[in-house]
Amino acid sequence: MSVAIILGTRPEIIKMSPIIRECERRGDDYFILHTGQHYSYSMDRIFFEQLRLPDARYNLNVGSGLQGEQTGKMLGEIEQVLIDEKPHAVLVQGDTNTVLAGALAASKLHIPVGHVEAGLRSNDRRMPEEINRILTDHISDYLFAPTVESRKNLVHEGIPDEKVFVCGNTVVDALFQNLSISEEAIDPLSELGVRPDGYFLVTAHRQENVDDARKLGDILEGLERIADEYAMPAIYPMHPRARKMMERFGLKTEAVRCVEPLDYLSFLQLEKHAGLILTDSGGVQEEACILRVPCVTLRENTERPETVAAGANILVGTNPEMIVEGVWVMMERERTWANPYGDGATGRRIVEILDSGRCCASGDGST
Repeated sequence: MSVAIILGTRPEIIKMSPIIRECERRGDDYFILHTGQHYSYSMDRIFFEQLRLPDARYNLNVGSGLQGEQTGKMLGEIEQVLIDEKPHAVLVQGDTNTVLAGALAASKLHIPVGHVEAGLRSNDRRMPEEINRILTDHISDYLFAPTVESRKNLVHEGIPDEKVFVCGNTVVDALFQNLSISEEAIDPLSELGVRPDGYFLVTAHRQENVDDARKLGDILEGLERIADEYAMPAIYPMHPRARKMMERFGLKTEAVRCVEPLDYLSFLQLEKHAGLILTDSGGVQEEACILRVPCVTLRENTERPETVAAGANILVGTNPEMIVEGVWVMMERERTWANPYGDGATGRRIVEILDSGRCCASGDGST
């Protein structure tokens, strides 16, 4: 059975890495198609090398653009590759425009689609990611849900139960596989002059936060207050877009250490050793939960409710008072929560299901 693995952003590369490694281990017939949604493949190549992954066979170098423009360009180019390669199945992961374009192209060619991380819902259709998730789920043939909660979302929307497989989340596999690689190579704490549990780690990149002068200003104010109150630096690896908007809005901060974006392996080390993480990223919410690092989410909702239910995460939005209060709550909380995302064997389960051609529910992801 041949499988096309379609990805286009670094989070997708990370979460697909356990599946790619499992295909390699088994000697399965597969290929990688990289759309270049965020970065060209030439820029992402070092990322593949760091994670010890094979090269992509196809590199579309689509680049950024308006939602429809970008999705449409990817759709046409992916379709041609699928016509030429004739894979037996297509795998996509997450909620990006790459995911929607890959799923649409395959579906129209009657190629079965597997959606990794199916069933996540923020219930906020103002977010383009939510639209991508919903549409992709409803045209997929294999819905690899990370949790029972995700499965419930899918069944509630009328998706046949026999298409849904609760397998856990590949983020667990990826986190521990890639942490092992990072620990061999780098020591970002020494480079930044911080000690374990002695700093806050910040990621804020979502358009609804960084493109809004009031929200971005409120986030920075909240960060300044906690850095002062706890006498701990707030390390903010800042995406170029966030830095550009900060400059455009005339926002300044002295208490927050705004550093250049970090490579993934360095960031993993900073996550593992942070005293607390503040983020608007869904993936970082998951990783913090798995690593048992308390998390404060700078959003009003989340498609990762399991992290909140486990006690690993709290939603505070962008109000400075709520940020300070949320940090206090999580700093006082014991790090004893259970990981809701599985046992680190999700990649193996997904490949086994595809290889077997099964189309029936697979239980709770524990076997």
